[in-house]
Amino acid sequence: MNEWITTHKLPLGTWIEAFVSTLTDQGADFFDAISTTVGAGIDGVTFALQSVPAIAFIAVFSLGVYWLHRSLVLTLGSAASLLLIANLGYWDATMETLSLVVSATLVSVVIGVPIGIAAAHRPTLFTVLRPILDLMQTIPTFVYLIPTLILFGLGVVPGLISTVIFAIPAPIRLTQLGISSVPKYLIEAGEAFGATKRQLLWKIELPAALPTIMAGITQCIMLSLSMVVIAALVGAGGLGKPVVRALNTVNIGMGFEAGLAIVILAIILDRVCKLPERRPKGHAS
Repeated sequence: MNEWITTHKLPLGTWIEAFVSTLTDQGADFFDAISTTVGAGIDGVTFALQSVPAIAFIAVFSLGVYWLHRSLVLTLGSAASLLLIANLGYWDATMETLSLVVSATLVSVVIGVPIGIAAAHRPTLFTVLRPILDLMQTIPTFVYLIPTLILFGLGVVPGLISTVIFAIPAPIRLTQLGISSVPKYLIEAGEAFGATKRQLLWKIELPAALPTIMAGITQCIMLSLSMVVIAALVGAGGLGKPVVRALNTVNIGMGFEAGLAIVILAIILDRVCKLPERRPKGHAS
């Protein structure tokens, strides 16, 4: 029975390979145009980040962190961590990684948040999306690289697209959860005052769901950072490149330093992108 089942194997791999080959043959110019445009955009962002001196970037970033969170500990910790990355000699690689993460997160949010809002308002749509999102998050990340590498060639573009595919379920799921969890009495109050659907969305649903949506964006950033090393395997630069080089040469020191830089960047982005805590005004006891 086992031999009979194996002999009559469904040619899923052959079908997928034929589909990708057809895309490559019929849409070569289209995919080349996308690769050139997206690659130029990411290279521009990377060049802009690398053009700023490390000390100036750290100073401006620290001021922004303090203005946003009013936390001296977080500000000094972020500045010291970035200075450590610069001291280790991974500043340019960190800026390349930051460019890739910011680009992937921006694309994921621009696409994922509207889909999450639509899924919250249409439960049938979310029922259809749920298995697709599960599939996107459970397929091994290396599998994404094969078709994207064939379609777009070596470089940062296949790494970016693979990162977006892997990270976009987070903003979709948490946006849907946040909008669906808005208290009914808020919606009813808005409707009672004659608010339109657009006004309900912008003035009630999105403000109420903002903490959950921001959690989805933060998770999207972390997922994007987890793809840094994977993206380096298809020609993307950044901190994944020294990690791969250290793996190939069994260089423990280089691998640890590059890995530490990735961890530092992840912690900083996680802390900074969280909504500032609203502290209640003090009352006399």
